[in-house]
Amino acid sequence: MKSRQPNPFVDRVISDSLHGLQEGISEFSGPSRVALIYCLSPQSELFICDPQSLLRNYDPILKKIYIEEQAWCADVGLKNDKAKFAHILAEKDLQLDGLITYGGRSGSVFYQMWFTEHHPNICSTGPTERWLEHAVLRFSHDMANEEALYTGISGNFLKEYSGHAVRDHIIDEGNFHLGLDSAIRIYPVLRAILGISKTLEEGAWPLGNLLFVEPKLMDKVSFLARFHGNERPQLENFKHVRKLLQSVEDSHNNLVSDGISIVGIATENHLDFSILVEFHRRYGFIKTDTQTVCSFSDGRFHSTTNRAKLVEVEEALLETESLSSDCACKLFQIISALVHNAEKSSHGCTLVIDLGDTPLNIPGQKFDQPLNLSKSRMLRLAYSLSAVDGALLIDANCHLNGFSCLLDGNSIPGEDLARGARYNSALRFSKKHKDLIVVVVSSDRPVSVIRRGIEINGQCIWRAPKSCIFSSAYLKEWLNTAGYEKV
Repeated sequence: MKSRQPNPFVDRVISDSLHGLQEGISEFSGPSRVALIYCLSPQSELFICDPQSLLRNYDPILKKIYIEEQAWCADVGLKNDKAKFAHILAEKDLQLDGLITYGGRSGSVFYQMWFTEHHPNICSTGPTERWLEHAVLRFSHDMANEEALYTGISGNFLKEYSGHAVRDHIIDEGNFHLGLDSAIRIYPVLRAILGISKTLEEGAWPLGNLLFVEPKLMDKVSFLARFHGNERPQLENFKHVRKLLQSVEDSHNNLVSDGISIVGIATENHLDFSILVEFHRRYGFIKTDTQTVCSFSDGRFHSTTNRAKLVEVEEALLETESLSSDCACKLFQIISALVHNAEKSSHGCTLVIDLGDTPLNIPGQKFDQPLNLSKSRMLRLAYSLSAVDGALLIDANCHLNGFSCLLDGNSIPGEDLARGARYNSALRFSKKHKDLIVVVVSSDRPVSVIRRGIEINGQCIWRAPKSCIFSSAYLKEWLNTAGYEKV
């Protein structure tokens, strides 16, 4: 495919933004790729910049949208006026499976659509959409400036935008429910959340709920106790708030704040809009109403739900001919429950799911009779057994045949010594036995699904382009080349 450059200045602007966007979203959501489709003026061609081949499997739908239907180039009444670069008309979401998109038009850029990956374990697409929305504004701003005035700062803004993206999403949600007149300042709230999350009390990480309520809605809160107005702990005093969280640990009660101080202790929340912060020791979640906005850990915001989706396990079970769909679903529910319990308890474990007709005889602790994990009391017992060193052996009939099982095998290519003995033993053992699925839960929360010596949920490693400046291509030519550059 022949690459064409609109001009070196545009390439540099796009490259700086794509670099910053990719690094920032990868910190927020895990390894992520980004891409851009754009047209600078009504008379210009449509270009694509996809340095990491994010869109390489979407050519049929992109061809339909941009070549056949041509709706993107409709006249919306915007004049080519660079002075109006900040007047952004949002474009409709393209609704592509596996992608998050956001686009817009302005007086300096006739059309632009930004793309990134939609990870399966994301809490909400809202913050990422706000991130892409800011990329639209930055590109519009940069194209409105002359080359001599370009500072290259957009990439840095986009790289460090996670906190702003969370804030922007919460502001949008609040405006929808309460209107534009809000007294709570979100930046101090977010700063307090991270500060409290990193504050230990007698060696323990924070546990409990902190509810932020708009002052004008405070009379609707079901308070159990309110603090005296002159003695209310200030939100910015992280240590004091951390101590007070002990009063709502392991209960359905919440500390209540107006964004400045701690007002009191209340029961469950039934307001039209509020911000609920759940502290779960080393991690936590921010919620608005019933929607989880994001998680936080290690002093940063993240998009992850902190719960493995196990999509690969579900697909493998449903594709197993010897299992009925009902049996596959029941087995998947059991596996999910064991994995999520291990994640919640922060201990590692290994599950060996043997789909063969006769379960393997693996060295370990056996039972007189296998335990039926379809029974809730047996499943709870398996929760405890999973914390013991070694693997749980589960057969296709949802029975636990043993625990503390030892997995052996010869060394194979693809081992990762950085992952430890549990992970590499699973690789070796699954390579020897074809009818197995092995799920490895590490104590630091990553979950690996392994079959036939290969981690089937491993991240696809893409190679970074050799140049830090990406070149764009005409979208028509990019689509007409049936292949993409393979990575």
